[in-house]
Amino acid sequence: MSDQEKKPFDFMGLRKAASVLSIALVIASILLLAVRGLNLGLDFTGGTSVEFEYTEAPALEDVRTTLTEAGYEQFVVQNFGSDTTVLVRLAEADNDKVGLEVAEALKASGAELELISSEFIGSQVGEELREDGGLGMLLALAVVLIYVGMRFQFKFGIASVVPLAHDVIIVLGVFALFQWTFDLSVLAALLAVIGYSLNDTIVVADRIRENFRKMREGDSWHIINASIHQTIRRTINTSGTTLVVLLALYLFGGEAINNFSLALIIGVVVGTYSSIYVAANMLLALHISREDLQLPQKEGAVGEEVEEEEPPEWLNRM
Repeated sequence: MSDQEKKPFDFMGLRKAASVLSIALVIASILLLAVRGLNLGLDFTGGTSVEFEYTEAPALEDVRTTLTEAGYEQFVVQNFGSDTTVLVRLAEADNDKVGLEVAEALKASGAELELISSEFIGSQVGEELREDGGLGMLLALAVVLIYVGMRFQFKFGIASVVPLAHDVIIVLGVFALFQWTFDLSVLAALLAVIGYSLNDTIVVADRIRENFRKMREGDSWHIINASIHQTIRRTINTSGTTLVVLLALYLFGGEAINNFSLALIIGVVVGTYSSIYVAANMLLALHISREDLQLPQKEGAVGEEVEEEEPPEWLNRM
């Protein structure tokens, strides 16, 4: 096999194309959010929450069908605590009779149930949830910037926060494009995406820092490329096993967590990509160098020889 055939994949060789792709996706997502907006769920818009107790566990799909036939359009049906307890949330105005009307519609289909409670959730509560959720994400990004900047170096902090913002914006853009319902479960998924993407980015960043201190040959491009090669198998294995679990949740977890699973699936895919290309691109754009990562010299260490790691054989062929 020739040297050219043995040459490993040049990840950084595609960094310009990856930059164009990332910028295009982020801009498209922002435009979709501005033009179409998010399809906010009842958690944010307010509505009526009605709880029923059935004598026998109902099929939730039958309950949804009955409500649709009764003329209700925007609603959420899910079990609440047990298989016989059903929670129905509707985009209905504050009306004391909503619970009774829904109960009558369900009883007309032959169901045996009892109305437990009927509560109205105002839009002001939804606005507070939106504000708190947005502040929560901003706080998470700020904490990440401080943490990574202290653990590694400030340039690494910036290179870690930008991919996280990139991932969140793209997930929101996809939800705006398909008008999937954005509720509290999706907001929780976005926070989980931040944590997952950060973990993946930290693994790559830690190897980059280590290689900058050990490898004495090659510029930043080659060292970052070598670091991605050394972590890519771990990244793919972690993302692959996570996606298997999320697909199982989406297919068999029921409608109540479908959007939660979708947000995480998109986030894991985009987060895996961003930990390789967006973070590495940011480090190159910030001109990361060995001088940025030099360890403080201990007293008495002047003149001592430092054991150096031989660079990979393929490094000089790139």
